[in-house]
Amino acid sequence: MKCLIIAAGQGSRLSMRGDSKPLTPLLGLSLIERVILTAERSGITDFYVVTGYNGEKVITFLNKFSQSRNISVTCIVNERWREGNGLSVLKAKDIIKENFILLMCDHIFDESILLELKDKRIEDDGIMLAVDYNLRSKEVDVQDATKVLVKDGKILNIGKNIEEYNAYDTGIFLCSPAIFEAIEKSLNENDSSLSGGVKILAEKRKAEAFDIEGRFWIDVDDERALKRAERKLLASLKKDSDGPVSRCLNRPLSNRITRYLVKTNIKPNHISLFSFILSALGALFFFFGGYINLLIGGILAQISSIVDGCDGEVARLKFQTTEFGGWFDAVLDRYADAFLLFGLTCHVYFMDKGFLSLFIGFLAIIGTLINSYTADKYDGMMKKKLKPGKHYFRMGRDIRMFIIFILAVLNLPFLAILLVAFLMNVENIRRVLVLSNILNPSPIP
Repeated sequence: MKCLIIAAGQGSRLSMRGDSKPLTPLLGLSLIERVILTAERSGITDFYVVTGYNGEKVITFLNKFSQSRNISVTCIVNERWREGNGLSVLKAKDIIKENFILLMCDHIFDESILLELKDKRIEDDGIMLAVDYNLRSKEVDVQDATKVLVKDGKILNIGKNIEEYNAYDTGIFLCSPAIFEAIEKSLNENDSSLSGGVKILAEKRKAEAFDIEGRFWIDVDDERALKRAERKLLASLKKDSDGPVSRCLNRPLSNRITRYLVKTNIKPNHISLFSFILSALGALFFFFGGYINLLIGGILAQISSIVDGCDGEVARLKFQTTEFGGWFDAVLDRYADAFLLFGLTCHVYFMDKGFLSLFIGFLAIIGTLINSYTADKYDGMMKKKLKPGKHYFRMGRDIRMFIIFILAVLNLPFLAILLVAFLMNVENIRRVLVLSNILNPSPIP
């Protein structure tokens, strides 16, 4: 499916960020990059971008971007960019002859919206607009937003200044080529806006509404909206599988670090490696013995745990996630866990705790490895069982790293390996029982 993106406007309210709105940076990527990559992740591969103001700069950027990402991007120039955005849409009339997705370069949105919308069926001479029925949304600038009046799934009216409305226009459309004819008719009525074309189709009952059901979208039109988009994207990095320490401590801190890392050329795999090095150094300090070394090792372990969240955050924000990256991070985490617990066990052993410390350390290491091994299956089943965004009980890496940190600070290394050994093995048994009930339920008598 083809995707048409409107990127012709000046964006004067974002001028302090540069002289081109589509190229305004947002957490390591420009707005136009983020829109294209979000759409690509939903399965769209053929893009047409309408440029206008400062168009040569945008075209040069997109040519380099398309080559580096291996994405098909065709640029179209709208010399009348100062007029309504309907003219930008109309520039694709002779290029796009089938149903297509229409997006705005400054609208950031949840990819699941587009994933559903692109598979919807519309009439051959109709359109479907994704709308937000949440009129109390704090993410929407009511004064600037395009309002929509919807009844029984059909759009009755649309515009920035209409008095009666029950939804907002998200700028995400599934269109048939009929939109071009509608815009041309709207032009004859002295309305060059896209909304004017939608009104023409609405009068024919050919404009449908698609409910985004509370999912996020933001029109990044000014500095305040840009800050809201940053906060929303960072908040979206949370995982359903995050443990309590990750949710309350690690993730808020890793978000702050990630905010700066995305502005650099540091790759996610580099961050994974750095996190591992921190853990290895922590293990080395444990091995040296003494409270100061124990304290430093514990601090390094917790910092490593926080930094370990940044690799995935950077990867997701910059669309750099790969199967190898996830696997590489998991392998390094397993080595890091083993090194830390071995170093801590040696620390306790050198304190004359004898064979008992070695046995407890072995249980801690094997329990930790099995905990990591079972996590994939357990998390997958729990995500299927629960609604998206819902958390479930989980004891994982964030908890054991925090235990090592806190008890190292308190100079209680033996208690640290004892607690890790107990909790991880109990958690493994619990997971086996939970999955047994899910995957192999007892037959009803």
